[in-house]
Amino acid sequence: MTTPSALRFEHHEEPFGIGEDRPRLSWQVRTGAPGWVQAAYELELGPDASSLVSYGRVNSAGQHLQPWPARPLGSRDRVAARVRVWGNDDGGPSEWSPVAWVEAGLLDAADWQASMIRPSWGEDSMSDEPASRISTTFELDGNVSSARLYASAHGIYVASINGRRVGRDLLAPGWTSYHHRLRYQTYDVADYLLPGTNVIGFEVADGWWRGNLGFQEKRNKYGNRTAVIGQLEVVDADGHITVVGTDESWLAGRGPVLSADLYNGETYDARLADAGWAGSGGGLEPVAVEDFDTALLVAPDGPPVRATEELPVREVLTTPSGQTILDFGQNLVGHVRFRVRGEAGTEVVLRHAEVLEHGELGVRPLRVARQTDTFILRGTGEPESSAEEQWQPEFTVHGFRYVDVSGWPGELDPEAFTAVVVHSELKRTGFFECSEPMLNQLHANVVWGMRGNFVDVPTDCPQRNERLGWTGDFQVFASTAAFLYRIPGFATSWLKDLAVEQGTDGPPPLVVPEVTFDKPPFPTRPVMAAWGDAAVLVPWVLYQQTGDLEFLRRQLPGMAAWLAAAAEAAGPELRFEQGFQFGDWLDPAAPPNEPGAARTPWQLVAQAYLAHSASIASQAAAVLGEDTESARLRSLSDQARAVFRKVYIAADGTLDPATQTSYALALRFGLLEPEEQAAAGVRLAETVAGDGYRIATGFVGTPLVTDALSDEGQVEAAYRLLLQTECPSWLYPVTMGATTIWERWDSMLPDGTINAGEMTSFNHYALGAVADWMHRTVAGLAPADLAYRKIAVRPLPGGGLTWAAARHETPYGEAAVRWEHDGGTFVLSLTVPAGCTASVYLPDGSEAMEVGSGTHSFSCGPGPVAGTPRSPQLSVLP
Repeated sequence: MTTPSALRFEHHEEPFGIGEDRPRLSWQVRTGAPGWVQAAYELELGPDASSLVSYGRVNSAGQHLQPWPARPLGSRDRVAARVRVWGNDDGGPSEWSPVAWVEAGLLDAADWQASMIRPSWGEDSMSDEPASRISTTFELDGNVSSARLYASAHGIYVASINGRRVGRDLLAPGWTSYHHRLRYQTYDVADYLLPGTNVIGFEVADGWWRGNLGFQEKRNKYGNRTAVIGQLEVVDADGHITVVGTDESWLAGRGPVLSADLYNGETYDARLADAGWAGSGGGLEPVAVEDFDTALLVAPDGPPVRATEELPVREVLTTPSGQTILDFGQNLVGHVRFRVRGEAGTEVVLRHAEVLEHGELGVRPLRVARQTDTFILRGTGEPESSAEEQWQPEFTVHGFRYVDVSGWPGELDPEAFTAVVVHSELKRTGFFECSEPMLNQLHANVVWGMRGNFVDVPTDCPQRNERLGWTGDFQVFASTAAFLYRIPGFATSWLKDLAVEQGTDGPPPLVVPEVTFDKPPFPTRPVMAAWGDAAVLVPWVLYQQTGDLEFLRRQLPGMAAWLAAAAEAAGPELRFEQGFQFGDWLDPAAPPNEPGAARTPWQLVAQAYLAHSASIASQAAAVLGEDTESARLRSLSDQARAVFRKVYIAADGTLDPATQTSYALALRFGLLEPEEQAAAGVRLAETVAGDGYRIATGFVGTPLVTDALSDEGQVEAAYRLLLQTECPSWLYPVTMGATTIWERWDSMLPDGTINAGEMTSFNHYALGAVADWMHRTVAGLAPADLAYRKIAVRPLPGGGLTWAAARHETPYGEAAVRWEHDGGTFVLSLTVPAGCTASVYLPDGSEAMEVGSGTHSFSCGPGPVAGTPRSPQLSVLP
């Protein structure tokens, strides 16, 4: 039976309150017919599942991002949709897919009848402020048919109705370039409302709006007062609409959150839990109305931040100094929920950190971020008879594995504590495992590192006073991220902010959203190769992964602006010479406090990236039909490539300097002639051997070096590099008990001492980009065409592995590969989703086999992987 499923709208996981009026549709197909390819589809849409209207048969193989067939959605419109398909077997239509729903948010600024309001009292905006409570009462008659709450804030907010927290979103409305775009959320709140008197309120804290932000401890980046806007729309059984919007009639009060900061933590006095709401008694004050343009309000592109998992305490430790430490067994991002009984006024203090140093809580890497939560007990009677209280913070998030607990009343019960994992609620799409447990742990560390740093924006670290959306970090990790999780919606939001922050003149910011730096080496927005190249390479990765031209269309002006700025910085000869750039940041040879002192000069890195990014941008322009612009960018790439070859490649084909990064860049970015590549691969393998098969690359070289080796048949060298356990290596942190990817190869030294540098994080995903090679080459699962419509299956076994497997939910369904061998027969099993094809390359060097959808098995004898030609799938990804 053939059945369409997983009907989706744009890139939304939850198509509720969306901002697109013509959302494109995508679906997958489940079928037992081998080699099935869609020949046509039919969509039905309507206001409810019983009133669907057909939009006719469309002869097309397209299942992904197909055009909206009906009139554009208006604000608040709710539409049901389903699809059926015909296949290439000339049979009849399939079954209809299950009905899926999409609902538009408020699409026009004029739809907002509410105002942005704030407390009218004075505040000290230079310190962590209490959260404010802003609320009102209203009356409802009759039964509620439907109700929607639309809300946003200057700060981060939690909405409540009649004492119930609304929704599961955390840290809403999230972090965007607030002066350009402020997201609002849409909630279905019909079940929260009662006949008669109702209370609606918002609790609002500093968040990114005015809290501590960046490693220079800036406050008030966007404003010095928190505020909220909310609009409740209630429809009764007779169709009558009641609108309750924030305005000057609302009241403000102070509640139990005495201070709240994303870096420093939250202090909560449970004795004040009921204070500050309308109807709660005295102490309330009028609000002030802010001057606010509702045209800034936009619906979310990606998923919200939510609690996604819970972990128990693994062990309770006592430090040499006598402190009580909870070990949750996993470095994570989130907060701790706990249950406690005790006397009123008792203060329980939790301090969070990622590691222990010589048995004590390792807080030095946090710099000035306190990561401390304090709960003051309400107490409901005598200490021994007090009711149990439960608490978790709402307005902060921490990076931690270990928690120091002080002030606990009575005997500590580890079962009273739970670590709550918090990040953007992305759908997991990619998996990898193999016969080597340490590689499995490495891959798990990559996944946990991504989870901890994808908290609304792709951050560089989740624990210290930084947590910024560094462009270079996301650029090198984008392909890995796109395999592991479905990130197009998440990335859409971040790329929109990159575009508006950058404009069309000059380089993009180093961090997105942008935080201004006031001290060298970057007092103003600099040209920074690999970081600025995110403007080109991240949208290109997303285009390759999804086939969505909008990623290129939206970013092409920024691509051109970045390349113009980079070319200007290179000078009239188009050769980088003067200035400062990060280069191959965190080369393991760099001293602790000079992370940019790499063996590969930044000038070589910048030259290579200019040639590469101009080439990619030229391809993007060509795809969009911008032929003149494509030719101009191709010429720029050719010129930059010629300079690279003149300056850095000797007559005998060797590179100067002959580092792992320089060879990896030259090979992966197409800077060598075809006849030079094999010799360069040999020299790279010799360089790796000369380095003792230890990694000798930083942020720039690390994602490229294993591919550069295996592309040229140096598979053994690639595996020896991957499987090295001595520092510096990917597996050294695993031997040290790491559960996330470290920022530095030696963030912790073998004796358990934390690296002496000022910049040391134990959760920093960039160096985990090697997982992309593990997916594509160790397991052998890679895209060979846009959105995996064609798959390249080419495992290159080695390193003593006896089996490896990967699976990935493509836009068309799950593709899966598993191979195993016993030193003799090599056996490969493959699943290709409906509508897709695959090219299968076995390691014996035999000709590729082309197969359609379905499950397939292959076998061969041991084959010569050395000297294998370049992998064809690699032309698809930058």
